[in-house]
Amino acid sequence: MKNILIIAPHPDDEVLGCGGVMDKYAKEGKSVYALIMTRGDAKLYSDERIAKGRAQAKESHAVLGVKETFFFDYPAPNLDITSRAEMSVAISGLIKKLSIDTLFIPHRGDIHHDHYAVFNAAIVAGRPVGDYTVKRIYAYETLSETEWAAPFGDDAFIPTHFINIEDNLSAKLKAMECYSGQLRVFPNPRSLETLEALAKFRGATVGFQRAEAFMVIRTIED
Repeated sequence: MKNILIIAPHPDDEVLGCGGVMDKYAKEGKSVYALIMTRGDAKLYSDERIAKGRAQAKESHAVLGVKETFFFDYPAPNLDITSRAEMSVAISGLIKKLSIDTLFIPHRGDIHHDHYAVFNAAIVAGRPVGDYTVKRIYAYETLSETEWAAPFGDDAFIPTHFINIEDNLSAKLKAMECYSGQLRVFPNPRSLETLEALAKFRGATVGFQRAEAFMVIRTIED
C-alpha cells in the first residue's frame, strides 16, 4: 500500500469516514490523496460558498497530511441525474495518473443518493481489468448518512475491516473543526462528541481504544 485515494461526494465526508486513516497512513509515509467529487449546483450554492468549502477542505487535509487534494465539478446534490459513466472515466483517469493502489469510497447504502452514485462510479473506475493498479477497495461510513439509511439488508453497513486510530483521533477531530459550517451540537451526528463516540464503539468492537470501520469491497494479493 503506497498510493491511497479517498473519494468523497462532498467536502467533509472524507474526514467523517476516513480522517483517522488519512492521518495514520500519511504519518507512515504513504501518499494520501483526496478527491472531492462535487462543487454544488449553481442554483443552490454561490461561487463564494463553494470557494469557502474548498478552502476548508484544503485546510482540513493539511492537518491530516494529505499530499494533494483534487476537486471535480459535478453538481451536488444532483449526481442521480449525472452520467456515472462520465464520472467513472474521470475517476479512472486520476487513478491512472497517481498509480492508486487503494481506494476508500462511500458506502452504497447511505441515505444520500450522491453517495450511491459515487460508490458505483468508483467501483467501475477501480475494476481489475487491463493494466490496473487498484488492489484494495474499502467503503467507509459517514455519520448522518450511513446510519439513517433504510433498515434493509442491502443497505446495511456491516463493517469487516477495522483500523486502529487511537493515535490519530485527535487529528481527525481537529481536521473536522476546519469544516466549521458543518459541525453541529451533540447529539447531532455531525458533532465532535459523536465522532469520538463512534471511534470508541468501533474500537471496542475489536479491542482497540479507537478505530475506524470499513466494508471490504475487494482485496487482491499478488
